[in-house]
Amino acid sequence: MSNLLNFFSTLDSWVWGPPLLILLVGTGFYLTLRLGLLQVLKLPLAIKYIFTKDESLTEESEGDVSSFAALCTALSATIGTGNIVGVATAIKAGGPGALFWMWVAAFFGMATKYAEGLLAVKYRVKDANGQMSGGPMYYIEKGLKNKFLAKMFAIFGVGVAFFGIGTFPQVNAITQAAKISFNIPIMLTAAIVTILVAMVTLGGIKSISAVAEKVVPFMAGFYILGSLIILTLNVNILPNTISLIIKSAFTPTAAFGGFLGATVIKAIQSGIARGVFSNESGLGSAPIAAAAAKTNSCVRQGLISMTGTFFDTIIICTMTGLVLVMTGAWNSDFSGAAMTTYAFKSGFSPLVGQYIVTIGLLFFAFTTILGWNYYGERCVEYLFGVNGIKPYKYIYIVLVASGAFLKLDLIWILADIVNGLMAIPNLIALIGLSPVIISETKEYFEALKLEKKRQLEFKSTPMK
Repeated sequence: MSNLLNFFSTLDSWVWGPPLLILLVGTGFYLTLRLGLLQVLKLPLAIKYIFTKDESLTEESEGDVSSFAALCTALSATIGTGNIVGVATAIKAGGPGALFWMWVAAFFGMATKYAEGLLAVKYRVKDANGQMSGGPMYYIEKGLKNKFLAKMFAIFGVGVAFFGIGTFPQVNAITQAAKISFNIPIMLTAAIVTILVAMVTLGGIKSISAVAEKVVPFMAGFYILGSLIILTLNVNILPNTISLIIKSAFTPTAAFGGFLGATVIKAIQSGIARGVFSNESGLGSAPIAAAAAKTNSCVRQGLISMTGTFFDTIIICTMTGLVLVMTGAWNSDFSGAAMTTYAFKSGFSPLVGQYIVTIGLLFFAFTTILGWNYYGERCVEYLFGVNGIKPYKYIYIVLVASGAFLKLDLIWILADIVNGLMAIPNLIALIGLSPVIISETKEYFEALKLEKKRQLEFKSTPMK
């Protein structure tokens, strides 16, 4: 068994090695150039779209949920334990400089996420139940004309939903956090989580998005507020904290305290890998939720989808990273969630700091279970049709129920491998369909410019 575990651990390191990380960031870099820094120049417009009503929508407009609800559904799966545990893991391995490289991955990842959202809406279809289905499997098949790659993506997607991000790690995180902080028995927590997941997921995308719309803004706001209080209390050392992060990104970090030291290469690898894990740009998961949005424009939804990476990494991961570095927790003997808890305890009173991390972890993990349930459902629908959805949901609920009691390292490593393999067909499609992305983007903004010009001319025309 140990030999098998070592084999798959080596395979996992290979899958998530430099070639895939270069492909992920390289695709984002390429799209950034082709789109003319769209993630910077159009970010204010993208944020405006989240909070304003689309006047072009009618009763006949296609989609199952609002663009905001679709974004919250994607964020529910994206904002997870990676924002608390993943950042700590990256900084523990690569030093404070890893946070800088997470920013780099997120910057280019915003262009990737924009392209994914755009293609998801452009190539989406209605299933036999009348629900919208979209995502990489559809734009690979319909746009790239490659059914084999589309099926491979869907198979990998179901694997990750069943055995990876969607179930075991999240349930384990919830039950352990509730046990440690509130002394709630693991069996009771597992039962409550299973019942809540069943109640929400059996209702489909409208039920999932309704919960996501309420929970995601609250959980993100709660965690950000706690982080901001710590940063405000220690604002005098904030400039030195940022300076250390930037300096460590380009120079080796010496070993001291509980930190073993790190090279620049290690900082880059840790930061980019954890950044991609956190915001999922390029993995192909978020566009599955984007495809459900009620919208008349694939570009508009692409812009809204792009903000997901901004909120996840540039905002929330940054908050975690700054607190870890500012409080000195990064060179402690702790790692993972324990390191983040130690940091918040140091910044706050021990009790309040622990509760911020624990409550954040509970909400982040729970919403990830909901989001990945939907991703897996759409992959199953693509592979087997609508008749496969109900059996899939029941299996998913059973896996959630058993997740608290399983410690299957091999399954988690396999899920990690499958998660990485999801990205390959998706990235091939993004590069292959880049002319479509550029064309749609150019056409949309030219039309927007003409509309603004007409409005200005109308306002300046004197009334008779």
